[in-house]
Amino acid sequence: MTYEEHAYQGAPVPPPGCPAHRAAGGPPGGGLLRLFGPEAEADPAGFYEKLRAEHGEVAPVLLHGDLPAWLVLGYSANLTAMRTPSRFSRDSRRWTEFREGRVAPDSPVLPVIAWQPTCSFVDGEEHRRLRVAVTDGLNRFDRRGMRRYVTRFSDQLIAEFGDSGRVDLVSQFAEHLPMLVMTQLLGMPEEYGPRLVEAARDLVKGTETSVASNEYVVESLRRTVERKRDEPGQDLITWLIEHPSGLSEDEVLEHLRSVLLAANETTINLISETLKMVLTDSRFRAHLSGGQMTLPDALDQVLWDSPPFMLVPGRWATGDTELGGQAIKAGDMLLLGVAAGNADPAVRPDLDTPLFGNRSHLAFGSGPHECPGQEIGRAIAESGIDILLTRLPDLQLSVEEDQLVWRGNWMSRHLTELPARFTPRAALQPQAAAPAAGAVPSNPSYPSTSRYPETAPTAPSAPYPSSSATAFGPSVPGPRTPATTPARTAPVPVAVAPPLPPAPPVVPPQRRGWWGALLARLRG
Repeated sequence: MTYEEHAYQGAPVPPPGCPAHRAAGGPPGGGLLRLFGPEAEADPAGFYEKLRAEHGEVAPVLLHGDLPAWLVLGYSANLTAMRTPSRFSRDSRRWTEFREGRVAPDSPVLPVIAWQPTCSFVDGEEHRRLRVAVTDGLNRFDRRGMRRYVTRFSDQLIAEFGDSGRVDLVSQFAEHLPMLVMTQLLGMPEEYGPRLVEAARDLVKGTETSVASNEYVVESLRRTVERKRDEPGQDLITWLIEHPSGLSEDEVLEHLRSVLLAANETTINLISETLKMVLTDSRFRAHLSGGQMTLPDALDQVLWDSPPFMLVPGRWATGDTELGGQAIKAGDMLLLGVAAGNADPAVRPDLDTPLFGNRSHLAFGSGPHECPGQEIGRAIAESGIDILLTRLPDLQLSVEEDQLVWRGNWMSRHLTELPARFTPRAALQPQAAAPAAGAVPSNPSYPSTSRYPETAPTAPSAPYPSSSATAFGPSVPGPRTPATTPARTAPVPVAVAPPLPPAPPVVPPQRRGWWGALLARLRG
């Protein structure tokens, strides 16, 4: 995404009643730092520390359109905001900026802040009704079953580059594996998989085809939900439809879409950052080869140092209150500074001290909205990396570490590529499909020669074996729950899905933000 470059001097004076006019010890002249632009994107960690030094645990900041918000920087303050919905609600309709009409209709914050009928945007009894349906469904998957899918798709992806001796671990591995696995757990036809991978990445990259890609995701889910009502299976879609909580079709669809898009992105980041650590950090490489540190330990360290989301919007004050020494007014928005909280000197005085096995990080949230599918995301990342390192034991970075590039936005940072080399070997034969407990096996009636659905939308795709999946991240919050359950009944075959509508014409890519492109859907 391209961000406007704003000068920090001479910034517009925030409207009366915003944090700029109320924050104790605010910047001289009332000017606030923006969470977007060159300074915030180039060095997020340094930017957070600058705010912490000036304001303490909670800092007043500006979002796109100079909308005021509070960025929670302290570890303890983040836990307070996460764990007390009576003071800090998840219902974005409380936001003063919404109520007073100061949010522009094309604001790039709308797609992640505008209220939706999901458990992420409600509290109390309604949250419990929606939340239990999601957690009950996710808890029916077991780790061994998921590993079968991860093994299968990892081998397929490795087979694509196994003879070359070179690979970009971001674009050729991390960006594909989560979606390929998760769609199987949802019970979607395999032929949807490759295009869903491309559509999800197209949305994040913000091309002109992002609208068509979003329509493909929504239509794919809608048709699968319709089919599952008539032909249920052992999959998440069926379990959401049949749950006693009585989710409406819109509620089912919105939860599934949230999983496929936002959660896919978090697991991509987790895989990429962990691989980067394994390949560049001599401490971890030595520990791995010596057997002193496990891969789960490396994942925990990454979740402390490079959480998939640097900050998570948001919480809204239910009344006048205080947090971190700041006077918070009813209707103010809080942004949870996950990365800043993880680096709080109060809990981590020495950032170089390893945190093997310590899972008290903020990456998955805490309280009633803690991520419900975190164990699924970890399982996909851990198993996928383990299989990759087993298949390619001499894998090593092919560029200097200081040549690696990240692209960032106000919520997260992403490795653009992770070039690596290894000893070329004969192409691996993709492993035969192994049915995973709690998930629907692929339907042999789908043509195995077609790698993409005939009706795929416009964005170009690179060829690889068809299948699909995603993992869950902070965007689907809730209490931490185990991922293992007893064995279940035999899987039910998937019926052939009706064809999707013809693809829209290809539109030449234009550099506009994907947030703005998605507003057409948000406005109905």
